[in-house]
Amino acid sequence: MTRSVWLHVSIAILCALAVLLFLRVRGASGAPLPSESTAAGYRLAEAWCKDCHAIEAATAGRKGRATDFVTIANRASTTALSLKVFMKTSHHRMPNLIIMPDQADDLANYILSLKRD
Repeated sequence: MTRSVWLHVSIAILCALAVLLFLRVRGASGAPLPSESTAAGYRLAEAWCKDCHAIEAATAGRKGRATDFVTIANRASTTALSLKVFMKTSHHRMPNLIIMPDQADDLANYILSLKRD
């Protein structure tokens, strides 16, 4: 190959790498980035959970309601996995929602975003 062909190939490879670095719309796994997932989880919580749970830090601690999401997020035992398992388990005081895996990820990411450092 001639020098100009190598130069063109090198430039094409560098351009492709630059595009991959700057177009980070999704993570390597194809899953939404956490901020997108967190926003989607908030929307799901608004639609499904807010009738019983306080879903935002500003509304945490209301009496007579189900445990608020801030309290749940700050429990020592709360992890993404524990939240997803809980969402897939039937509970007598919660409606039986059919939650898809990506929705469970989004809800878990939202709840965990409420954790106080």
